[in-house]
Amino acid sequence: MTLKLPQQKPRRAMENTIALINIVFLMLIFFLVAGTLAPPLDSSVTMIETENAEQAEPPDALAVTAEGAFRYRGAETSLERFLSENEDLTGQTTMRLVVDRALPADMLVAITGRLREAGFESVSVVTERAAQ
Repeated sequence: MTLKLPQQKPRRAMENTIALINIVFLMLIFFLVAGTLAPPLDSSVTMIETENAEQAEPPDALAVTAEGAFRYRGAETSLERFLSENEDLTGQTTMRLVVDRALPADMLVAITGRLREAGFESVSVVTERAAQ
């Protein structure tokens, strides 16, 4: 007479969630770092408002105050100094301007013309989406 032992139920492998936690943590760190890389907008410029425009962060935009003063990355500059110190930017196709809404239009046209002469194919004026 043989005795049969009851068969053990196969153990279910435990799910390892540590890998998932690590990935989520790394994504959190990535987005925290990526969010702080873009320089803040110049506080002395009040942006123009538009409606129905695409929303995009202006990376390294040249700011122009109402008086026509230029600011780049928080430091005051002139247009000629900006162009001479940032010759690597002239290879880009688009230059972004953050323009104060009180800047006269003829000054804006002159500035965009000078940037086009310097080698930029297009000049984009960054605006603020109006509250609806």
